[in-house]
Amino acid sequence: MFMGEYNHSIDTKGRLIIPSRFREELGDEFVVTKGLDGCLFVFPNDRWAAFEEKLEKLPLTNKSARQFSRFFVSGATPCELDKQGRVLLPQTLRGFACLEKDVVLAGMLNRIEIWSKSKWIENSSYDDMDDIAEQMTDLGLGI
Repeated sequence: MFMGEYNHSIDTKGRLIIPSRFREELGDEFVVTKGLDGCLFVFPNDRWAAFEEKLEKLPLTNKSARQFSRFFVSGATPCELDKQGRVLLPQTLRGFACLEKDVVLAGMLNRIEIWSKSKWIENSSYDDMDDIAEQMTDLGLGI
């Protein structure tokens, strides 16, 4: 399970250090893809495989299902850690998430999210958390 928030920097070659706590769960090889809200999602291989299985079951005749699958799968890239615990993020994914230098890695239970620091700050306003909590109750997640 991934949890916690870490601030790091991407070097000039596009490499990012993965926090040691995340590396233990992530393993040496994993998948990075476009994420929702303008971040990147990082999945351990087993969790990516489970997600792929769900995507394969979506009906090909449903346009939204095709678009949803296309969004995640077309950007998916197998990645691996180097000896220093860094991952080379492909330019296309860095561009999608507007990653330049300062980034935030956030553990989200089954995945890691990689955010540009400015987008993280922009999306971390929890002024409406009471309303969100109420919606989660409607989804069966009571606190």
